[in-house]
Amino acid sequence: MNWTIAIPEIVLALLGMAILIFGVLRKQDSFHLCSMLTIGAFVVTAALLLGGDSGLGYHGQFQADPYALFVKLLVLAASALGIIISLDFNEHENLKRFEFPVLILYATIGMMVMASSSNLMSLYMGVELNSLAIYVLAAFARDDLRSSEAGLKYFVLGALASGLLLYGISLVYGFTGSTGFAQIASVLADPSKVSQGLVVGVVFMVCGLAFKVSAVPFHMWTPDVYEGAPTPVTAFMASAPKIAAMALFARVMTSPFGHLLAQWQSVLVLISIFSMILGAFAAMGQGNIKRLMAYSSIGHMGYLLVGLAAGTQIGLRGILVYMVSYVFTNAGMFACITGMRRGGRAVERIADLGGLSKTDPGMAAALTIFLFSMAGIPPFAGFIGKYFVFVAAVNSGLWTLALLGMAASAVSAFYYIRIIKVMYFDAAAPAFDARPASISIVAGLGAVFTTVFFIFPAGVISAAEAASKAIFG
Repeated sequence: MNWTIAIPEIVLALLGMAILIFGVLRKQDSFHLCSMLTIGAFVVTAALLLGGDSGLGYHGQFQADPYALFVKLLVLAASALGIIISLDFNEHENLKRFEFPVLILYATIGMMVMASSSNLMSLYMGVELNSLAIYVLAAFARDDLRSSEAGLKYFVLGALASGLLLYGISLVYGFTGSTGFAQIASVLADPSKVSQGLVVGVVFMVCGLAFKVSAVPFHMWTPDVYEGAPTPVTAFMASAPKIAAMALFARVMTSPFGHLLAQWQSVLVLISIFSMILGAFAAMGQGNIKRLMAYSSIGHMGYLLVGLAAGTQIGLRGILVYMVSYVFTNAGMFACITGMRRGGRAVERIADLGGLSKTDPGMAAALTIFLFSMAGIPPFAGFIGKYFVFVAAVNSGLWTLALLGMAASAVSAFYYIRIIKVMYFDAAAPAFDARPASISIVAGLGAVFTTVFFIFPAGVISAAEAASKAIFG
């Protein structure tokens, strides 16, 4: 058993326990210190990942390869950015409890397990470890009715999705006799072994995983949870868990079920189309910027599913490139939303951004960059991500899907540009409170990356190429 390939996860878990004990013993005023220690733990884990070995371990249940490495580093970056965003917000909202960064840490371990899963059992374990921590985070503002409601909604619907996923896993095991990805793929290489019951099991697994990425029609939790959860939790939920779930979705569909492309491709095409359409049109009437971002994320998951529906290495490469741009754009956007504070109170209405270009031109410029990127307008990073997934669809003959995706992207530009119009042309609202350094750092980093990514995308693209080859190799 090659247990050493999981050393980064083991070390991160041990550091998490140490930080938890430290917080318990120190009690008061340990939130900021525990947050910094958690970010330090992420840095140590990233270093271990870069210097780690590749291979299979734990009797084939855990796989370390370039694909897992790519996803894990991206998840660690997104989690670290989420903690930085929380520093000032939790201070003002009386949420400065040391459990917050520890919960993010253990959710991150679950995401890392998801990225390395090579067995249906380790897949489920990673999903549940991630989900259980996020259920608590969503309801972390326990004195806020909206937060408690968000946590309860996410828990109830998440439990339903977990049941669907587990039922699908049981059917796949029953009809293939194995839970290992390689063994399942070997069985399904023989068309005579593909039964209707097995296809039903795969459909149930698709339903469970589609919930985790908030794709239509399993998106119903997203707007309410995004709006009700504390803003830093929403920022975290919108990036790291979505990235890990989409990466797991891609590995599952292309590795054990790659031979069933004809059976699941049409399902993913429909889910992708409906997600893009809903994301484009449902966000138009939103007045709350967090709800708007919820529908925006549903649309972005639809664009990512375009690459997955292609079922090719080019499609998987496009997904990975898109996820990199999405993480930094999303983190910067939510940093700005977290900075929307007036008179010591957080505000969330789009109308509150009125005349921001006059009262805070730096924040208005950063928001403009992020909104243009999300709309897929060149030369920003979001355009490059969409370009790669649409090219993958065209190369696979999915012309209709690619055209609908481009049309949905054009429609979604309306509500992104509407926010820009509010910032630059509406009457100036009272100025926001002074931005803390943590918010400025994340927003500045996101804006710089989103703007200059088109100048040097080669490194990310080559890493995504190597990662996708590890799956299709």
